[in-house]
Amino acid sequence: MSSGAFTGKMLEQEPARHTRKSGKAARWLKSGLVQFVVIAIMVLNLIPLVIVLSTSLRSPDNNTNPLNLFNELSFSSYRDAFERMHFGSAFMNSVVLTGISVVLVVILAAMASYPMARIQSKWSQFLYLFFLAGLVVPGQMVLIPIVQMINNMGIPSTKYTPILMFVTCSLPFSTFLYTGFIRSGVPVEVEEAAHIDGAGLLRRFWTVVFPLLIPVTVSVIITQGIWIWNDYFFNMTFISKAADSPLPLAMLGFMGDQQNPTQWNVLFAACMLCALPLLIAFSFLQKYFVGGLTVGSVKG
Repeated sequence: MSSGAFTGKMLEQEPARHTRKSGKAARWLKSGLVQFVVIAIMVLNLIPLVIVLSTSLRSPDNNTNPLNLFNELSFSSYRDAFERMHFGSAFMNSVVLTGISVVLVVILAAMASYPMARIQSKWSQFLYLFFLAGLVVPGQMVLIPIVQMINNMGIPSTKYTPILMFVTCSLPFSTFLYTGFIRSGVPVEVEEAAHIDGAGLLRRFWTVVFPLLIPVTVSVIITQGIWIWNDYFFNMTFISKAADSPLPLAMLGFMGDQQNPTQWNVLFAACMLCALPLLIAFSFLQKYFVGGLTVGSVKG
């Protein structure tokens, strides 16, 4: 190869090499920007949690600046919070309310979503849109007429009464997840063998379809269980006895007034005690959460 041809070939390769370098630099810049945004969001979310944890690890009479992090490590505020909020009974009330509500939501939403996902008709589409309409109507907006209706029906105010509102408000979003997951994640072919063997509709659903809904079921349990566990509004409206109060209502005793200021150390310790069961449950269920939420909401 002559020197002129070699030089010409090098000159032709130079723009391509420069383009590859520019593209690689752009990818590195984009990746770095994404990582920076993710880290910034994570830090912004962790700052309040760190302040709450630091304040809760102080004695009740320690009134130093909350930003002076971890200047004391004491569990006396946790002990006071545990005793004053009657944590054992309040915890069981929260478990009963959340457990019953979530079980009912899973059963009703899954059974309602199955025909809407399988039947291709205008009627099923109308029902699907009817359920989705509940997403834009908050329960608080219609709470007063619902309370009047419950009183007219003679339903007493017990620790189980809020379950009616929890299930009603959870069904739209849960149905949305289940319907999308069944349409995209559960092929019709898996039911054909059971249908050929003579299995009825309910048997096919519970023995074939429902076991495949574990990811989206976990997503429903987490998303709805968290807000039911933390709900204050419906519990305050329908529960009148202190002995029936779940954890969010039990924390009302730590709110002070002009004569008795709020003990923030004890209140934050009570918040950490209320959040601890959710953190433990999420640590066991998180591997199913993202998959069920993504398939059910994006592909559906």
